Amino acid sequence: MSGASSDGEPRRPRETIRVVIADDHPVVRRGLRELLEAERDFEVVAEAGDIAGARRYVRGHHPDVLVLDLNMPEGSSLDSVPDIRTEAPNTAIVVLTMQDEPAYVRQALGAGALGYVLKDAADDELVEAVRRAAAGDTYLNPRLGARVAAVRFGPPDGLSEREVEVLKLIALGHTNAEIAAQLYLSVRTVETHRSHIQHKLGLGTRSALVRYALDHDLISG
Repeated sequence: MSGASSDGEPRRPRETIRVVIADDHPVVRRGLRELLEAERDFEVVAEAGDIAGARRYVRGHHPDVLVLDLNMPEGSSLDSVPDIRTEAPNTAIVVLTMQDEPAYVRQALGAGALGYVLKDAADDELVEAVRRAAAGDTYLNPRLGARVAAVRFGPPDGLSEREVEVLKLIALGHTNAEIAAQLYLSVRTVETHRSHIQHKLGLGTRSALVRYALDHDLISG
C-alpha cells in the first residue's frame, strides 16, 4: 500500500503530535514550524502571534503541545500558563525563551509548563522537549537544569545574596533610603534590586514580600 495520500503528500502517522506555536515574530514561527514538521509524526495546526491568539487556537484545536514564547507583546506569558492549563488540561506547554535565569524556570514549571527550552538551543532540543511533553514528561535545558539544582543550596528562587539582604530589610519595614544607608548603596541601586526581587518572585506588594520572607525563614515572625 502506498505511503502517500491521494494528493501525493506523505501520510502522517496515526499517532500524530499536534502542535500550536505561539511567538510574536513570524520569522521565528516559520523556523519552528519547519523544524517540527521535519518530523513525520509532528503537525503544526496553528500559529499565534500573541497570548490571546494562543489561547484561542488551543481551545479550538486541542493540540497535544503548545510551544509558547515567554515574552509576548502583552508581557510575560507565564501568567497565562495556569489559565491555559485550566482551559485545555490535555495540552502540554513547552516554554521557549531567551531567559536563562533559574527563577524563570521554577516559575514556568510551577505554573504548569512541562518543558523549558532556550531559543539558542531550539534546533537541538525543541523536538525532544515536545515529544516528552506530549508523553506527559518534563524536559529542561541541561545547562539550566544544573543551575536550578544548584539554587536549592543557595538563596531561594534565584535571588542573589545582595537581593536577599535587600529583601530582609524590606520585610523588616525599612524604606529604600534606609536600606541604601545600611548597605552602602545608592537609592537607585536599591530600587533596581527591589524591582528584580519582585520580578523574580512574581510578587508586587510589600505585604507579599513580607509573607515570602517569613515563609522562607529569612526573618523571624
